[in-house]
Amino acid sequence: MAQSVASKPTMTVPTYEQLMFPLLQIAADRQPHRVRDLAGKVAERFSLPENLKQETLPDGRNRLIHRLEWARTSLKKAGLLEYPSRGLLKITERGLAALKESPGGIDNKYLQKFPEFLEFKNRKPERREEAALIETEGLDPEEAIENSYLALRGEIENDLLIRAKAGSPEFFEQLVIDLLLKMGYGGSRKEAGRAIGKSGDEGIDGVIDEDALGLDVVYVQAKRWSNRSVNRQDIQQFVGALQGKRARKGIFITTSDFANSAREYIKTIDNKVVLIDGAALAGLLFTYGIGVSEVKSYVMKRIDSDYFEE
Repeated sequence: MAQSVASKPTMTVPTYEQLMFPLLQIAADRQPHRVRDLAGKVAERFSLPENLKQETLPDGRNRLIHRLEWARTSLKKAGLLEYPSRGLLKITERGLAALKESPGGIDNKYLQKFPEFLEFKNRKPERREEAALIETEGLDPEEAIENSYLALRGEIENDLLIRAKAGSPEFFEQLVIDLLLKMGYGGSRKEAGRAIGKSGDEGIDGVIDEDALGLDVVYVQAKRWSNRSVNRQDIQQFVGALQGKRARKGIFITTSDFANSAREYIKTIDNKVVLIDGAALAGLLFTYGIGVSEVKSYVMKRIDSDYFEE
């Protein structure tokens, strides 16, 4: 009998807590350092491959450097590091003692022995739901909030798609018109409603202005399907209808998905055709505020070091 081979765990960028100890070790030379200059040395200690060294957050910042900055902040709050001047960090006597006292590693639990760190950690948000977002799964606070937001958004988008599929053909028509208008298509609601009519097959199709001035037109087709994917033949028929309307551009929307053959086909034609599947439709509804309402928002801010420089 063949024995199963256990798969190796996927390597990821270390959490900011995992970065505390190596960061302090490198700073043990008592010299001032910049976080960006230490990223390469830390990456070597963890044997990180190039793709993880270059991995970025959604806003484009380097993930490793971002987590190092949070590790630096925590160590600074505990008094293990100090900032001798702007952008620099340096180990303190307390930091050197901590390396000797805790050779196995340093994390938030260890840092709680220092009153300054406890004071920093106890400054929690007033609302319980906000506090729950902080430092989940070993992530730094910003990433924890980001992950919680993405998880909540995913749940809402899934619910949006379910409701779009369950609605009547008339409701689905209105939903698509509302979305296209919010995205800048169709000019006015009256014009968009007149340009897009019922097709009788639980979808909508028609010609709509690309912009408010009507400089170009876009042929739109939407299928409220859940039992099958849109295939190549469906797209071929759509392109034929598009050419019959003398339109060069088209949008095909479905609440299901597109077969690979359909996606490959549009790469071979001269017309510009955009395919929007169910997941993309739900994402657009969320982004443009169709079927959702804003409950609360959080504004992330950072210290402006230039302001405090004399």
